[in-house]
Amino acid sequence: MHTKPLIDTVAWRNLVRQAANLKNVTLRDLFADDPARANDMCLEACGLFLDYSKNLIDRQTLMQLLALAESQGVCGAAERMFRGDRINETENRAVLHTALRERRDVAICVDGEDVMPAVRAVLDQMGVFSDAVRSGAWLGHTGKRVRNVINIGIGGSDLGPAMAYEALKPYSQRDLQVKFVSNVDGTHLVEALVGLDPAETLFVVVSKTFTTQETMTNAQSARAWLLDALGDEAAVARHFVAVSTNTEAVAAFGIDPANMFVFWDWVGGRYSMCSAVGLTLMLAIGNENFSRMLDGFHAMDRHFIEAPLEENMPVLLAVLGVWYNNFLGAQTHAVLPYDQYLARFAAHLQQMDMESNGKYVDQDGHCVNWQTGPVIWGEPGTNGQHAFYQLIHQGTKLISADFIGFCQSQHPIGDHHDKLLANFLAQTEALAFGKTRDEVEREGVKGTLVPHKVFTGNRPTNTILADKLTPEVLGALTALYEHKVFVQGVIWHVFSFDQWGVELGKALAGKILPELLTVDEPALEHDGSTNALIRRIRAARGR
Repeated sequence: MHTKPLIDTVAWRNLVRQAANLKNVTLRDLFADDPARANDMCLEACGLFLDYSKNLIDRQTLMQLLALAESQGVCGAAERMFRGDRINETENRAVLHTALRERRDVAICVDGEDVMPAVRAVLDQMGVFSDAVRSGAWLGHTGKRVRNVINIGIGGSDLGPAMAYEALKPYSQRDLQVKFVSNVDGTHLVEALVGLDPAETLFVVVSKTFTTQETMTNAQSARAWLLDALGDEAAVARHFVAVSTNTEAVAAFGIDPANMFVFWDWVGGRYSMCSAVGLTLMLAIGNENFSRMLDGFHAMDRHFIEAPLEENMPVLLAVLGVWYNNFLGAQTHAVLPYDQYLARFAAHLQQMDMESNGKYVDQDGHCVNWQTGPVIWGEPGTNGQHAFYQLIHQGTKLISADFIGFCQSQHPIGDHHDKLLANFLAQTEALAFGKTRDEVEREGVKGTLVPHKVFTGNRPTNTILADKLTPEVLGALTALYEHKVFVQGVIWHVFSFDQWGVELGKALAGKILPELLTVDEPALEHDGSTNALIRRIRAARGR
């Protein structure tokens, strides 16, 4: 337990002074004053190269940011997480997503029990099932092989695997159509089912409790769709499998408990894609490629726990984020992958980061008086350049950004990838150094148009570069952000592995649902606005 508020620590106060000292320093100045800056402010690990030289920091700032991380006990907190301590204190749980991709023959214990045999058993079970479906050995109720797989889940039971499936589509079995359904809006399920043959369709229902409202509503409707076509309750067991821990509910649904894939309460949803939650992903890319992805996760896990802070990629990204969020007033952080296969990467990071560190109460139960998690957003380049980059370049808001690129394309067509990488490199250069008034005027621009073409620069970026988007690289990249989020939560002294904020809306929705469904006018006891909206919806639907 901390003895003083974060903002009263020596490390924090030093950084406040450092921010004031650098207020009028530009990236042009920093590069001019330090010719070795680009060579020194870079790091390579786990197939990823990080250039963080285009950040609004000098060497002294970096030292003080790392001192803040050290003073907040980042190293000790990481060790407690990896060994299975109950660091998720509000739910009295360990946090062991790292055990899901542990590649060494080690014991990791929770309450005195080694969890690794169970982890390996589930991975083996997933592999056997995946091989059976992909080879055609697993047949549907009518004897047809599976051609379509639909994952039904929401949140962490959807975003991670859906992101990874899109990212690793070149490694997927293309005669197996894979879709992800999450939204309780019936449109999502209906559109996913259009044109599919129920006799060739397998559903993977992902819900730890098998009671998640959105997931089970979609699952029941999918079940009805299947039975409407096949007409035999026995068909459910050949066309549905479950990722859950609730054997009784799974069996009641009609799924054979032998086809239930378990995971554990020490696996948080947004960190669960390496568990059985990734079953649909394994069905798509195969056991071998899934294992390669786990290799990448594990490599970054080992780097994070073993590398010194000044050479630790997740720690460096974390403290840079703290610098902008807490000392330079940035409210958001953009993640901009220059690869279309990473189209869903920012969406996955939104949940990972914002659900983890979107907290206003610290670990001691006190309201914080410092900023915690930023707003995370982004889209692939070059699409974003024709949408929101204008605001990043010339807007009034400071936005830090991560640019993610790959030296080699999965599809080397003509000069497409050269043009993509040219834009990738040009954007960080333009954001960092801008264009001065003198430079604009030397180009022949005159009069009132000049200020519109001036770019102040000083817009900070990280560049993350890899050779190619492989399963190993995706694993390392995802783990990089997982550990970055963890480090920031430790520094901000918040619990990063609970999500109580999502519960209130669920509880109120449970109260409102019967009020929308009942034929008779219910006694409404909400606020005036909500009462009026309920009545308007009921009237529009003839109730």
